[in-house]
Order: sequence, then C-alpha cells, then structure tokens
Amino acid sequence: MGMARGTLACCATVALALGTRAEPVIPRVAPSCALMSIGTSERFDLERFRGNVLWVDFWASWCGPCAEAFPFLDDLERELGARGLRVVAINVDENVDDAREFVSRHPVAVALASDPSGTCARAFGVPAMPAAYLVDRRGAIRHVHTGFRAGEAEALRGVVRALLAEEQGDDRD
Repeated sequence: MGMARGTLACCATVALALGTRAEPVIPRVAPSCALMSIGTSERFDLERFRGNVLWVDFWASWCGPCAEAFPFLDDLERELGARGLRVVAINVDENVDDAREFVSRHPVAVALASDPSGTCARAFGVPAMPAAYLVDRRGAIRHVHTGFRAGEAEALRGVVRALLAEEQGDDRD
C-alpha cells in the first residue's frame, strides 16, 4: 500500500505541475453501472472490464473539449490496450441520437455507452464534462480528471502508464 500511495502522490504532483485538473483521490470502489452500447444497443455493466485498468470517460455531444478528447481516448487504448487498459466513453445526452451523430463526426474504436438518465454519472459524482476516472484492476478509482486540453495528453498517459506498471509489478513504458 505504501508504494501505491507513493505512486499516486508522484503522479498527482506531476499532473498538477503540468497544469492538469487532477483531483486528489482516496481510492474508492467504482460504481457498477448498467449501460447500453451506443453502437449495438447491447446492455452491459462496467463490471465486465474488471481485471483491466479502466479509463471511464463521461462526455456529451454539446461539449467541445469532449470532441478534442476523443482522438486521445482512441490513441490511449490503441497504445496501451495490450498492457490491459480499456477505455469506456459514456455519453450523458438525454437523446441517444445526439450521441450517435457526434460519434459519426468523431469516430473512435473504444467502447461507447449511453447513460441518458445520468444514473451512472451521478454514481461517479461527475462534476463537469468531460470527466475521466482511472479505475485499477480491482475496481478502485485511482485518478480523476476533469476537462481536456491537448497539451495534457502526455501527463495523462504518464498517469495511466504508472498505474499499469504498478499493477503489473514492473516499470515498463
């Protein structure tokens, strides 16, 4: 636990120094949300990703920074997916057609889900759009980030890599 706390403190310090909006997090279990896939209308729960490091990103069709974040999300999973990272982008629009239209303009290969009632967003405590939650392999929220600017991408990758390395018991990049 001491190493985990040290890694978190290090990552939070780096993130804050680089101007990201990282929130100090006392690890808590991520909510188990029942969602519907935007592409296939398949129902699933976030629990299906347990055992992976999970980047849960809440977004809306009207959110400019959300559109900027989509290429980052796609790159993040493509780059680190083989090491156990999964990205789930959860839309909060009341009308799922707004989400589908957004995705047609900003296509990604990550898992896309819909939360039109906002139940999952409330369970996570989403304060703003976009809001990202990094969840460890055991299901604990380890990092929270609100907003998105392209200049933050490398610092955010570093936080993900640190958690992947910690959970794999090594220091690979």
